[in-house]
Amino acid sequence: MAGVTDTEMSQCHSCGAFHHVIGKVGVKGRCHGLSITHSVQDNQFCAVNPRFIAVVTECAGGGAFIVISVRHTGRVSPLHPRVCGHSARVLDVKWDPFNDLRIASCSEDCTVKVWNIPPNGLKDDLTVPSVDLLAHGRRVSLIEWHPTARDLLLSSAYDCKVFVWRLDTPEVPVCVINTHSELVVCLSFNADGSLLATVCKDKKIRIIEPRTGRVLQESCCGSRKVSRILFLWDLKMLVSTGNSCWNQRQFALWDLEDLSEPLLEEDLDGGSGVIFPFYDADTHMLYLAGKGDGNIRYYEVSAERPFIHFLSEYRSTSPQRGLGVMPKRGLNISVCEVFRFYRLLTVKHLLEPLSFCVPRTRCEGFQEDIYPATAANEPALTADEWLRGQNKGPLMMSLRPGAKALDSTEAETPANQDAEHPPDIIALDSTEAETPANQDAEHPPDIIADLQDWTEDDTESYDWISSRTCSDLSRAEPAEVSCHQIQNLQEQLEQRDEKIRQLELELKNMRNHMRASF
Repeated sequence: MAGVTDTEMSQCHSCGAFHHVIGKVGVKGRCHGLSITHSVQDNQFCAVNPRFIAVVTECAGGGAFIVISVRHTGRVSPLHPRVCGHSARVLDVKWDPFNDLRIASCSEDCTVKVWNIPPNGLKDDLTVPSVDLLAHGRRVSLIEWHPTARDLLLSSAYDCKVFVWRLDTPEVPVCVINTHSELVVCLSFNADGSLLATVCKDKKIRIIEPRTGRVLQESCCGSRKVSRILFLWDLKMLVSTGNSCWNQRQFALWDLEDLSEPLLEEDLDGGSGVIFPFYDADTHMLYLAGKGDGNIRYYEVSAERPFIHFLSEYRSTSPQRGLGVMPKRGLNISVCEVFRFYRLLTVKHLLEPLSFCVPRTRCEGFQEDIYPATAANEPALTADEWLRGQNKGPLMMSLRPGAKALDSTEAETPANQDAEHPPDIIALDSTEAETPANQDAEHPPDIIADLQDWTEDDTESYDWISSRTCSDLSRAEPAEVSCHQIQNLQEQLEQRDEKIRQLELELKNMRNHMRASF
C-alpha cells in the first residue's frame, strides 16, 4: 500500500483538542550522575510509576538497577543503594501496574526476579528477591505484566520460549508458548489480556491466545523487517515499527482481523535505531521515539481513513538511550499534562523528564475533554479467574480530584441512567495518601520547570483530599449552562479553528512563494 506523507495527513486532519500539544523539558527535574547500562539490547532500561523511577545501571560483577524517588532531582550519589541480586547484566525492568512497590526484572543469568521496594525507598542494597522464577534455559530478554489480572507475569528468552508465571505459585510457569522458531523481540497484550501480539526474528507478526499458546493469526514473511508491535487498545488495530526493503525506518497499521496486508505504511527516515511506539488510548495519540534519536514524533490515530494524523515533533540535540512513561494517575492535571516521558541520555549520564501538555490560557478546574476515564491501578481479575478463561477490561478511574476506580462496565452511562445524576465514583480512602519516598513534605522539589504544585501522584495532592469535604456541596449546586450558551461557545470555537487553518494555509503559501522566488 502506498505511503501517506506527513503533509497529506496534516491536511486531512481536523483540528482537535490535541492538535497543538507541545513537549516541554523539565529542567528542574533532571537527575544526573547515573551510570546507565551499556547493554546493546533494544529495551527501554527505565520504568516509572507515581512513586519511583527504576533505571538499569552499569556495574561490574553482576547486574543491577537503581530505584530513586520520582521526586529526586540533581546528582545521584554513586553510593546510592541498588537492587543487585542478579549475577549477570539486567536486560529489562517493569513495575507492577497494581502495586507501586513491586518491580520485576530479567537478566542474562536466565532468571526473572520480583522485588518488593520499601515505601520510603531503599536504604541499603537489595539482594534477596521476593520471588525467583527459574525455568528459562538462556538469557531472559523481555518481561510484561498482565494488564488486568493480578500476579501474572510473562517472560521471553533467547530459548525462543514465552512463559506465563503465576507469582503465588512460582515453581513452574502456568502456560508455555512454544510457537516461535526464532528469538521473540517484542510482546504486547491487548486491553483485557486475552490476546498477545509477538514479533519474531523471522519477520512475522503473530496474534496468540496466551492461555494455550494457539496462534490465531500470522502475517506473511514479507520484505519488511518488523522490530516492535503494539496494540491500539480501543481501535482494534496494531501498530508496528521496523524497516522497509529499502532500509528506511517505517511504521505500519494493521487490522486486528486481517494481517495479510497493512492498512497503512509510512516511511520515516533512514536512521538505524529501533523506533519505540507508545500509545495513549485516552487521547488516541501515538508517540514514536527512536533509539539514538533526539526527536519524538506524535500523531493522532482514528478508526477512519487516513487513520493517522501527524501532529508535531519534539526535537532535541541529545540522543535518547531509552524512555520510561509515567502512568496517567501520576500526571499534573493542573497544567493540562497529557503524557510524560523520562529520557535516558547516556552521553550526559542524565535522566530528563519530558512533558507533553495541551496549551490553554486558562487551566482552572478539571479539564474533562482531555482527561476521560483511564485505567486504574487495581486489578479487574484474579489469576485464577483469568486462567479459567474469564476476560475483563481494566477497571477505570477518573483523574478528577476525589474519585477512585470504577468498573469498566460502569464507565459509560447506562441507557436508563439519568445523565444529570451519574453514579458516584468511590472516594479515595484516606489511608492511601502516604508520604512519597524520600520526599520533604514542606519543600518538595520541582519535576517540571513550571509545575510548582505538582505532587508525585495527584491522588495525594491537597486539592484531591480537600475535595472530599466539599464533594456533596459541589453536587448539590451544579453550574447551570443552557444549551443555547453551549451552542454559541461551540460556534465560536469552530470559527476560531477555521481562522487558524486559514492563517496556516496562508503562511504555507507565502513560504512556498518565497522558496520559488529564490
